[in-house]
Amino acid sequence: MDTVKLASQPVFFEKNRVFRVYTGGKLFSEFFGDDSQDSFYPEEWICSSTKALNEGSTDEFEGLSTIKGTDIHFNELIDQQRELMLGGRKGLDVLVKALDSAIRLPVQAHPDKAFSRKNFNSEFGKAESWLVLATREGASIYFGFKDGVTKEDFEKAVDDAETDKTAMERLLNKIPVKPGDVYFIPAKAVHAIGYGCLILEVQEPTDFTIQPERWCGDYRLSEREMYLTLEKETALSVFDYSYNLEKVEKECKKTPEIIYENDGCKKECLIGKDDTPCFGVERYIVNGGKTEKLPAPCVYVVTEGAGKLTGDGYEKDIKKGDYFFMPYSCEGKYTVQSDSELTLAACIPPEV
Repeated sequence: MDTVKLASQPVFFEKNRVFRVYTGGKLFSEFFGDDSQDSFYPEEWICSSTKALNEGSTDEFEGLSTIKGTDIHFNELIDQQRELMLGGRKGLDVLVKALDSAIRLPVQAHPDKAFSRKNFNSEFGKAESWLVLATREGASIYFGFKDGVTKEDFEKAVDDAETDKTAMERLLNKIPVKPGDVYFIPAKAVHAIGYGCLILEVQEPTDFTIQPERWCGDYRLSEREMYLTLEKETALSVFDYSYNLEKVEKECKKTPEIIYENDGCKKECLIGKDDTPCFGVERYIVNGGKTEKLPAPCVYVVTEGAGKLTGDGYEKDIKKGDYFFMPYSCEGKYTVQSDSELTLAACIPPEV
């Protein structure tokens, strides 16, 4: 296989569904145009060079994307053609997922870089963002503690949740969501994706989750799944009790900002440098026009409509649910155009 050629044009991937302890995935059928139903494979890891952490898994490639039409994993192509793929970067340093929740996920928080460095020997925490793509009736998220909740209240709820499956969610703010909503979830902020959300999630490239809730639906989490081999007290120290509803609404619910609008294309910033240095999210809305020359390296996801990806003697039809990686070697060479309307999310790695 000519890996130089693969790394010198947009890279497309095989389907990459990942096992989780919650069920979902039915909304993938409309988004990806397949026959998906709810199951324990409710996540599609997009252009992923990150391994999934699933207890008991024997799949050494779980979570890693495979280049379409080959048996080459994304991380292998990066290793073999690092300059073409990433330029001077050491790694892509961002993970993109589509996930669909048929139930509420466990109450959780993710480590920041300092916590990960100390406890997981990793330079990455897990700040993340959510772009709601579609919903089922009654869809919601849980984000931030209700006013007055203390560390002692939360720790008691952790113990009560052994037998009371609603003990922990009662301490969080339940927030209805709709397609188009955008949230930034800082590391250490308490949250849970609720029932009925198809979300494009952009995050730091780890699978580190502290979820001290014993049950996920009818699935009983192990201590390892809850605390990632850490002592309970250490794991629970990751939760930041300052995130209440007021702080969530002020700092974490985002309004898209227009970067430019001309020639049948509008470009918006969804998650910017003022939100986090860990990644960025931008959106192109193309209607009878074309994008600028697409920046690279970057992960792109078509979230609505259809059009063409063109440049450098290359042309490919793309549609809702398609995604691709634009290598560094392709910087300034490709555009996306559409005669009708197409929406393209750009998931941007951190600056180096």
